[in-house]
Amino acid sequence: MKKLEDMQLAYGETLAEIGEDPRIVVLDADLFRSDRTDIFAKKFPERFFEAGIAEANMIGVAAGLSTVGLIPFVNTFAVFATGRVYDQIRISVCYQNLNVKIVGTSAGLSDTHDGATHQSIDDIALMRVLPNMTVVVPCDAIEVRKAVRKISELFGPTYLRINRNPVPLIWESFEDCKFEVGKALTLRKGSDVGVVAAGYPVGLAIKAAEELAKKGIEVEVLDLHTIKPIDREAIVRIAKNTGALVTVEEHNVLGGLGSAVGETVGEKFPVPIEHIGIPDKFGESALDYGELLQAYGITVENIVAAIRRVLERKKK
Repeated sequence: MKKLEDMQLAYGETLAEIGEDPRIVVLDADLFRSDRTDIFAKKFPERFFEAGIAEANMIGVAAGLSTVGLIPFVNTFAVFATGRVYDQIRISVCYQNLNVKIVGTSAGLSDTHDGATHQSIDDIALMRVLPNMTVVVPCDAIEVRKAVRKISELFGPTYLRINRNPVPLIWESFEDCKFEVGKALTLRKGSDVGVVAAGYPVGLAIKAAEELAKKGIEVEVLDLHTIKPIDREAIVRIAKNTGALVTVEEHNVLGGLGSAVGETVGEKFPVPIEHIGIPDKFGESALDYGELLQAYGITVENIVAAIRRVLERKKK
């Protein structure tokens, strides 16, 4: 089994590292221990701002700070970082194309115990429709570390989506991960079918590919860590190379990664495609993260079944 590492801890540690740049400021909405911005706060208390449970105000403050050359990182649970403050992000940040980094933690179903009110099933959809917004969904703690550094160097509104739980490492090392914003990464090559995933489900996609390889089915796995701007070239390439695709995401099947990939393929190179994700319903409370993933069909078994279905469609 691959080593587990906490993505939010990786985020907090990296944020404190890049905090050596005096332009970096951090805002949090009464969740600094969970978001792990407490690490930055201890190191640079004069550049940490506790906004309290006032997320809309926090976005406005961050927008103002960015206008004087600072680089604000705004932090709260993904569901609040996008939905509760959508108007403020739309008008105060994106419309003015300001350099604000919005970090949504406890993303997807990973805030298992708190249930539907705290689980972000629509955040990617909300963020990717906003002009000027970049949307990044890392697959493990190493990719989080790379992504934080890269988005700090990128000008413009950015949404970074992070899982709450320790997840298996996909990358062997920091040097091994060649993360660049807007450039998908091929994790496994194959010619029979392509699987495009982001976030925690990337690991599930790799396991599904390994399982099918034993049966002679070669699966290419693409880590689409940047949902916007989407790597159209990589998606068209994998569609042409395999002739069939499966998308996997921890998000509503409407409006997220699957929709983005489907739009690209439909326009550039149509192939049979199956989507794995949350089936257009709210989350719920559970004792265990794995139970929720199982309940919503985000599993290796479901990916394998989807691959088999799409291969049958490919033959027709």
